[in-house]
Amino acid sequence: MPALLALENPPELVALGGQPDAVPPHLERIAERAHPPTNAGWTLVGIPRAAADARVDLIHAPAYTAPFWSPAPVVLTIHDISYERNPEWYPYRRDWLRRAFYRRSARAADQILTCSWFSASEIADMYAIGPERLTVVPLGVSGAFASARQGPPCELPAAVTAPFLLHVGDLHERRNLGTAVNAMLEARRHFGALPAMSLVLVGTDRGTGDALCSLAADAGAPEAVVRLGRVDETVLHALYRSATAFVYPSRYEGFGFPVLEAMASGTPVIAARAASIPELTGDAAILLDPDDDRGWTEAVIRVATDEELRRDLGTRGVARAALFTWARTARATMDVYQRCLANTAERRKRTVERRA
Repeated sequence: MPALLALENPPELVALGGQPDAVPPHLERIAERAHPPTNAGWTLVGIPRAAADARVDLIHAPAYTAPFWSPAPVVLTIHDISYERNPEWYPYRRDWLRRAFYRRSARAADQILTCSWFSASEIADMYAIGPERLTVVPLGVSGAFASARQGPPCELPAAVTAPFLLHVGDLHERRNLGTAVNAMLEARRHFGALPAMSLVLVGTDRGTGDALCSLAADAGAPEAVVRLGRVDETVLHALYRSATAFVYPSRYEGFGFPVLEAMASGTPVIAARAASIPELTGDAAILLDPDDDRGWTEAVIRVATDEELRRDLGTRGVARAALFTWARTARATMDVYQRCLANTAERRKRTVERRA
């Protein structure tokens, strides 16, 4: 939002409903009228009514769900469709209903934004969306990561000691973190008497954390996996700056935000050659098959023992991350808004001419 408002000709933004304390103080909030007390009720009834009250020119629905009808054209953001490709990762009782809602939202939207060419191809294939309705707008990374890299060292959490590998992101089945644990354990055996390496996990546990800790415990090294949960930004910067390497063996990512943060922090990245990750990293990371256990172990050992390699990966990562700015994201998003409004005006013009 700040990047949109910083454009030379920024849009006028209003919030349609939502909790008052969740709306930024500088943003006008349009109170929602009565609607069924569910997310579907808000999306299908509350948003269209609030949009009509506000007389908005366009609605941007930023996360997967959008009105099926609206008084204004709708731009919908979809980051990935892992829930469609791998529904076994989301074994919720009513997940089929959520998937149907997402699918219908995508087909109803006038324009769809997504953050990678990988996700664009997935959405086009799964939802039969034509290229004229689908735009890739990569996300940006905060300049705070570069500032933290250049600032004074920050203290690490008490549970974390160097050397350590770092993973940031929810502990979820699709993240394939068993590969990272096994590589770290094999590296520990390789180093022998040298200071023991650990794997530090930052993020909400979505059901795999205990199994990852059990892998380490079964290997006789329960201290080798450190779960921190969510951390504040200062701690996150300190962890990125201090890690031997950032590891990301994920099988499916629409973008891979933590990879971008790690590169911006100058942290060497070892990641999966899968989904959107290669287009995000370019040549600034070591990319491996997510199931290549031996390759992951060898990469961890190389990065841990080769200072020149760490420095090279860090330098390339910083340069790569510099391409992903929120200003660029805002400009591309504004272009989509304008194109969507122009298309809507043209359709209305043709409708009037047909009726004349």
